[in-house]
Amino acid sequence: MKPAVAAVLCLSILTAPAWGQQAAVTAPEQVLVVGQRPGPGLWKVTKDEHVLWIFGTYSPLPAQMQWRSREVETIIAQSQELLGMPGMSLGVGWKDSLNIVTALPSLIGARKNVNGETLQQVVPPDVYARWTGLKTKYLGNEDGVESLRPMFAADRLFTVATSKSGLANGAHITDRIYAVAKEHKLKLTSTGISIALDNPRGALKDFKKSAFEDVDCFTKTIDRLETDLDGMRVRANAWAIGDVEKMRALTYPDQAEACRTAMTGSAWMKGLKGAEDLDARVKASWLAAVDKAVLANRSTFALLPVSQAMNTGGYLDALKDKGYVVEQPE
Repeated sequence: MKPAVAAVLCLSILTAPAWGQQAAVTAPEQVLVVGQRPGPGLWKVTKDEHVLWIFGTYSPLPAQMQWRSREVETIIAQSQELLGMPGMSLGVGWKDSLNIVTALPSLIGARKNVNGETLQQVVPPDVYARWTGLKTKYLGNEDGVESLRPMFAADRLFTVATSKSGLANGAHITDRIYAVAKEHKLKLTSTGISIALDNPRGALKDFKKSAFEDVDCFTKTIDRLETDLDGMRVRANAWAIGDVEKMRALTYPDQAEACRTAMTGSAWMKGLKGAEDLDARVKASWLAAVDKAVLANRSTFALLPVSQAMNTGGYLDALKDKGYVVEQPE
């Protein structure tokens, strides 16, 4: 495979799928909302005569829900620029744009454990026993997953389990927002940082033979699937109908941070030039993009994980510290 036009392998390190991350709050809610739903209202951020509208994204969402918000579409139409999600990308010089967490390993044959080990050999026996029960329930005879690294096995299980529970990743929401923005000819701005790989082939080879501390990711994914599927439905419904008060009240056991850390905290990632202080740099890049856009535009529209919009110490608190006025959605 020869290098071609510049491209990126995208890794979003700040897209936690929900809000508060403390003790789980669940409810016996089995029915997911369907049909057209508006999602939450927008956070309004102002400085002088300029306004930034923030849409809080979330996943998973009800699979049968069709998102449509006339308010959001109207505001996009009246805006001049769309700011993308915070995140990080790796430039590899290949023409395909792939997600590093899911597609990069398959590209180089590194989804599997080092030295041909199986999950049973690399995770604690009690955790493996719990995995086996969930695997039988959701993956059936998909035995190839037994050779995967724990973080990739966990991702596969979580994806299938949530899908079979009537939940989807919500990508169609951001797709729709970008479509509306393009229709109205908004400037589309990436807010993330990019790390160029000086030696892509060498970096990918190192990835294949590197070990990752990902048992915690694996274990917490199992924890969440065992205890929080009903909670996921409650939170998905709250987002879909725009129930901001319920969204604020709900907390959840989150495996996402452990899974991100398995990648971003790995020796492989830390060995990449320019990969230092990722969280702080991604946040600073988003905030800088906001400063620039708000100064240039009468109205700007931005995407941000709802966790970062609602959690104490998140991105909106940083905007307040910079002198912006932040109004919560009703």
